[in-house]
Amino acid sequence: MSQTYSQHIQLTPDNNARLANFCGERDGHLRQIEQRLQVEIANRGHEFNVNGFEPAVKAACAVIENLFNAAATEQITPEAVHLAMQDATIDQILLEPVAVEQPVEATLPAVAIKTKHGTIRGRGKNQQDYLAKIFSHDINFGVGPAGTGKTYLAVACAVEALQTEQVRRIILVRPAVEAGEKLGFLPGNMAQKVDPYLRPLYDALYEMLGFDKVEKLIEHQIIEIAPLAFMRGRTLNDAFIILDEAQNTTTEQIKMFLTRVGFGSTAVVTGDVTQIDLPSAKQSGLTHVLEVLKDVEGISFTFFGVRDVVRHPLVQRIVAAYELYDKKQQSL
Repeated sequence: MSQTYSQHIQLTPDNNARLANFCGERDGHLRQIEQRLQVEIANRGHEFNVNGFEPAVKAACAVIENLFNAAATEQITPEAVHLAMQDATIDQILLEPVAVEQPVEATLPAVAIKTKHGTIRGRGKNQQDYLAKIFSHDINFGVGPAGTGKTYLAVACAVEALQTEQVRRIILVRPAVEAGEKLGFLPGNMAQKVDPYLRPLYDALYEMLGFDKVEKLIEHQIIEIAPLAFMRGRTLNDAFIILDEAQNTTTEQIKMFLTRVGFGSTAVVTGDVTQIDLPSAKQSGLTHVLEVLKDVEGISFTFFGVRDVVRHPLVQRIVAAYELYDKKQQSL
């Protein structure tokens, strides 16, 4: 490795248990930082030397200090290390900047959501603003690639609203099949027919509330699962409604959904406009509605990009590669 820059940091206070938590088993967390940022880290006790490309070294030092501070109150895991590197905006070093973020008009207050398994906070400014907008707007759109947390955070907000009695129920909605909603051939009742399509929403609910509580809430219809077609003709009051995978709605379907929102309700619409599965002759309702409603007061929009991906680092690189490829194809 070409060592073009070196930086020394001293971690304080001296605390061996905290240091061990930060470094991980056999310094696994340090190796993770080295591999991701392509730097070399050498340490003797609480003294660290980081060598490599200057921007990467500075990012690594920031991550080291942030994680050591966090190690005082929480268990550091490989996932926490990965997310800490996301927060350090290291994508500017590792990725070609192919996505442009929507400018944020004002700084929004930070939101923390307490769940059964801990506190959920937005990772990075986009996620933090997304949470704040959901709590301050009745209709919200979260648009971006897979792994940016748009659906997971929406579910967290729904759980928070239910637990604090801001709403009386949670309604989870999703287009049930790629090119329509013909569910009759599937076995079981309606919930069982739609279950496979709503699994990501279920998984988030189970993580936040626990399996038994979720099943009980579903049994009492406090949590309702429905295909999008079954929203027609309803008015949904005092509910938190999530429409997931909205890129696979038609223009008529998404208009129908948005006009179901009643008094005391919050709606969150999530989707990825790069993964539209509709027949080519049909326009995505999500892409259409983003243009139609862009100037409507009281509706919030959050656009996620490569830097917001919080899954495996390779997912971030894959998303960036696809975006770059699409831009090149459009320029031909």
